[in-house]
Parts: sequence; structure tokens; C-alpha cells
Amino acid sequence: MVFVRPARHADLTALAKELRSVEDVRPHHKVTDYSSSSEDLDSDVDDDVVEQEQGDKSTSGAENSRTCSSKLSNGETESVKTRLVHDESESDPATTPSNDVTLIVRQTQSSSNTLQKHKSSSSFTPFIDPRLLQISPSSGSSLNNMGFSNDGRLQDPSRKGSVVNVNPINTRPQSDTPEIRKYKKRFNSEILCAALWGVNLLVGTESGLMLLDRSGQGKVYPLINRRRFQQMDVLEGLNILVTISGKKNKLRVYYLSWLRNKILHNDPEVEKKQGWTTVGELEGCVHYKVVKYERIKFLVIALKNVVEVYAWAPKPYHKFMAFKSFGDLVHKPHLVDLTVEEGQRLKVIYGSCSGFHAVDVDSGAVYDIYLPTHIQTSIQTHAIIILPNTEGIELLVCYEDEGVYVNTYGRITKDVVLQWGEMPTSVAYIRSNQIMGWGEKAIEIRSLETGHLDGVFMHKRAQQLKFLCERNDKVFFASVHSGGVSQVYFMTLGRSNLLNW
Repeated sequence: MVFVRPARHADLTALAKELRSVEDVRPHHKVTDYSSSSEDLDSDVDDDVVEQEQGDKSTSGAENSRTCSSKLSNGETESVKTRLVHDESESDPATTPSNDVTLIVRQTQSSSNTLQKHKSSSSFTPFIDPRLLQISPSSGSSLNNMGFSNDGRLQDPSRKGSVVNVNPINTRPQSDTPEIRKYKKRFNSEILCAALWGVNLLVGTESGLMLLDRSGQGKVYPLINRRRFQQMDVLEGLNILVTISGKKNKLRVYYLSWLRNKILHNDPEVEKKQGWTTVGELEGCVHYKVVKYERIKFLVIALKNVVEVYAWAPKPYHKFMAFKSFGDLVHKPHLVDLTVEEGQRLKVIYGSCSGFHAVDVDSGAVYDIYLPTHIQTSIQTHAIIILPNTEGIELLVCYEDEGVYVNTYGRITKDVVLQWGEMPTSVAYIRSNQIMGWGEKAIEIRSLETGHLDGVFMHKRAQQLKFLCERNDKVFFASVHSGGVSQVYFMTLGRSNLLNW
């Protein structure tokens, strides 16, 4: 099948002007950041019940944590040999490497190039492509606004490195090695999603929304109880938290200032206002993606057999407004994304149980991008990754235990099939130009450009892991134990780290 570029173009400039023009139009009644019509009210128990705990004494929330920001940079290092040692340093109050990950690579001047592994109780064993160890790393990039300590000490002239610790006041020796650590807090229900808010982590579970204070002792603040949170994204510049939540999988937006006040209790006026609103009347949401293009923020949403596209309208509206709708899709969307081709054409990309498809936003034309015909049964789609520096045209689509490089017109762009070592439960693009796959036996780190394996963390025992979020090469994921108990893990991962691994 031959795909022809559409003749008409989506006029994004006109759209931007139209969205900005609402600033000059005043509604008939006063609208605030907290207002919502009576139609937005939900009578479901899980929608309305919000617990208010941790009174005025709870003052270590996201607002205070923003002051705990520092930079971490890795300097130039010589090309050296490596060996694996067990970290005997004291663990943080909020996190622990015990029984999980304390394997750290330290650099040492040695004539032997053998990897020596000390006896360890770690449940993750790291491996690395030996070719990467032959490359001398350059200066590492700074990690900003993460609240990490920049303290470090050289124990002897032949060693240097950095161990990134989530506790900003804790002092630890430094090393460039990826390290997996976990928070001590055990959540009594399964963790479904998470999003970073400043340095802190909002955690969504089967039974509520909580804030994990990463700036201090790892305290957890309950924000909303008896509501299921399936997906979430923090948009701090807009003062909102976008979620799919509730029994009916509604697209609900919470105001961050309202959530902050539930921890600090320092603004009586905020407490009186409704802290959320809904996006349209959408129910049964499966997946969404927030896409930023220049000054426009799009929200593309997958429903049962429909894809909706919304665009953010600034104040006085201060909400997402309907832009396009594509219904009666032959293939029901499971995950969705939006790309802007060459700065002109908007296209929705979505995955289904049959493969991957595209919708030309301008014309509404729907066509297939890639169908794995070698698989006779329904497939599980994992990720749609728009490759950087390709004008929004080239993609990596991941499904089952494979990944294929295609463009938005359905043509294969690389004669390569990415092959995971096992069926992953989660696949995510990491901004170090890598992708990660979480399986029951291992966590794999691969090059985004080639699919080649960069490194592996092997599990000592099979376990279910789920990707949560990432920022500045800090990757968060969760484990699910027997009885539905979950814990949050994090690791520092960057290209410079892998080169030193």
C-alpha cells in the first residue's frame, strides 16, 4: 500500500492565534481556576469523598521541597578499569538498598580488566555491554531541580565517582554507576501511576492519591481516598494535575494549589473552593497524552472507539477545550500520541490489538502504519515513541516483545527489529536517548536509535514491575508484591552513567 502525503495542512498558526484570542474575550459570568459548572459535579462516592488528614503540622510538602534544589555534575574521568563492590555505607532514612540494590561500580586504576563481583544480597544484578566500557566518558550533564545532594568525597587518589542519593541532605561517596534503590514505604494497594511534582512524587493507587515527600524522611501524605487513579501528569505551569480516575475512568483535572493546601492547610479560601473539574463529559477513558507544540498544549485521548483532541485555552477559560473528534474507529485505541510533521501537519498515532494506526487531523483520514501480520492473535501494544530530530515523522512502535522503526506514512525506516529478551510489562522512552523494558526476569536498557542492548539488571527472583515516570534521567518504577502491596523504586540512568558502568 502506498501512502500519499495529504494536500491540506493543519494551520497551527491560526490555531495558536485562535486559542490566544480567548484572552480578549470575557465570559458572561466570572470563571476562576476552581470553578466548574453543575454538570461537572459527580455524585459517585469515589468522586466526592476526600479525606483531609495531616493537619497544620504537615509542612514538608511540595511547596517547601522546591527550595531543596541543587545541581549534580560528573567531571571528566580517565579511561579506567572497573570492578563491582558492595556499598557498605549507611542507607538513607527514606530509602534503602538492603535486599535490593547496593551493587555499585567504582573506578580503579588496575591492570586487570576483570569484573570482580563481591558477595551481595542485591535482588538486581547489573550487566553491561563490554564495548561501552572501552569508551572514555565526557563531562556529565547537570541534573536540575531534583533536590539531590552535591556532596562527595575522594577516599583515595585512585578513586572517584558519585552515588546519587534521593535525600538532599545526606552525604554519600560519589560514583557514575546506575544504582537502583527503593523507598521503605509500602503501599497497601497496587500503584498504578505516579508523577513528579517538584522534587516530590504524586502516587496514584487503586484506592487513592498520595504524595511521597522525597525532600525529607520519605513521609507519605494522603490527598484523596477511595478513588482509583489510573494515569496522571503534572503540568505545574498551568497549576493542574491531569488524571484518568474514578470508577468510570473520567478525565479529571485537579488544581495543584488545592492539593498543596490539603497538606499545608494555610489558605482557608482555597479550602472553600472545588479543587477539580472534568474535561468535557468524557467517560471510559483508556489512555491520554499531553503534547506540547510551541505555545500550544494538546491533550489527545483514547476512548472505547473514539479519539478526542483537546487544546488548552488560557485564562479566563483556563481549561482544555474540544478541538477535534474522530469516532467509529475500526480498531479500538489502547494507547495514543500526537505528532506534528515538519511543523505543519497534525497526526494522531494510536495502537490497538491489531497494530498501529494514524489519523490525519486535517482530513480525518484513518490508515494503518504497521500491522504485525506474523502474529495471528491480538497483540499487546506497549509504546509509541516519536524519534527526536526526525521532524515528527519517524517512530519506534513497541508491541509484544518487539519494536519496529516506521514513519507516519507506514514505511519501514530501518531494517532492524528491536527484540526484548522477554515480554516486557512496561516500555518507556528515557530522555538519555534510551528505552527501558521491565520484565519479570530483568530490566533492559537499550539504545533508542539502534535497539542495541546497553545494559541489563537481572532479578534474583521473578517479580512484576511497572514504569511510573522519569525526569532528568531519574527513573521511577513500582513493584507489586503478594497481597497487592507495592513499593516505589528509583534509579539514575544516563548515557554517561552507562559508559562508566
